[in-house]
Amino acid sequence: MLNIAYTLHQWYGRARPFALATVTHVSGSAPLPVGTALAVDMEGTAVGSVSGGCVEAAVYELCQHVLAHGGPPVRTRFGYSDDDAFAVGLTCGGEIEVLVQRVEPAAEAHLAAALETVIAGRSCAVAHVIDGSGELLGRTLHVPDGGPHDGTLGGENEDKAVVAHARALRRAGRTARVEVGGEADTCPTRLTVLVHTHAHRPRMLIFGAVDFAAALSQAGRFLGYHVTVCDARPVFTTRARFPHADEIVTDWPHRYLAATETDARTAICVLTHDAKFDIPLLRSALALPVGYVGAMGSRRTHGHRVDLLLEAGVPEEQLARLHSPIGLDLGARTPEETAISITAEIIAHTNRGTGLPLAHGTGRIHPPAQPLPDLATAP
Repeated sequence: MLNIAYTLHQWYGRARPFALATVTHVSGSAPLPVGTALAVDMEGTAVGSVSGGCVEAAVYELCQHVLAHGGPPVRTRFGYSDDDAFAVGLTCGGEIEVLVQRVEPAAEAHLAAALETVIAGRSCAVAHVIDGSGELLGRTLHVPDGGPHDGTLGGENEDKAVVAHARALRRAGRTARVEVGGEADTCPTRLTVLVHTHAHRPRMLIFGAVDFAAALSQAGRFLGYHVTVCDARPVFTTRARFPHADEIVTDWPHRYLAATETDARTAICVLTHDAKFDIPLLRSALALPVGYVGAMGSRRTHGHRVDLLLEAGVPEEQLARLHSPIGLDLGARTPEETAISITAEIIAHTNRGTGLPLAHGTGRIHPPAQPLPDLATAP
């Protein structure tokens, strides 16, 4: 639902009910991920999508029915029809499950705060019961980034169990299904909960104010990264050279990296081509729990760089994390093509993709979700 937060927030302001259809499960080559939503208001206005177009009309009609007649949430499934490819279904070959419910803004007031948080660009999570006892199905609670949760799923034990998962997923920036309950002593009610998360934009740190950095900053911004370009030379770190960067920093790269915030979603791209910058910077970067570290240069440059990093005391297990020469082999030559090569490698690494043409593979296109984060480390 957070993918359509802006419109839902407007509808909340009118205090009028609307129908919400949420993708709660996907399998195979489904077009959109879990958590994606479509909503319909009392005037018949629709926003969002659950399938990229395949079954929108059927879901829209179901939303109108639920909105007009009320009643409990409705769960339904759509898949490909072998008998009739023109029947209502997913032509992509996957399957999706959708939960459709009527939302009364007055009864779900805590969602307004969640929607406001998303619009403001801050992190939050919304836990949404998608399977459980009838009176709990469709209930939500808001877990902000700091402070107590708002709303309830029916009881203190259920809320406590779900909030722990929601905080861990919010920290990881992931939307996922979780199973809670079923334990008589702690939480007897068994629930399947979809935790919708909205995290702050991940960071892309580009070191080296070169033409390749200008193209990469534009590509990174397009992918949703908060892009920082850093170089020690003030003559090159100008807004005119990097109009697409969110932040331009004049500082020694390793000193800036030591002072700034990074996390498991941060991508670090080293484009400096200069050992006096590269070595201290990569030594620090490879020791951080970031998502990606790549460095530009020829294979000979890479070999020399590795020797210098080993001499500087960087362990081999950390060196194994270095993507160098940076990017996928796309035959890229121009700065723009190279930016696509680099961002393609970041996407593949983040999502555990192979980087190979899909036509050369077998099996499902979209891999299963990664394991949940360790709740013991969640704040």
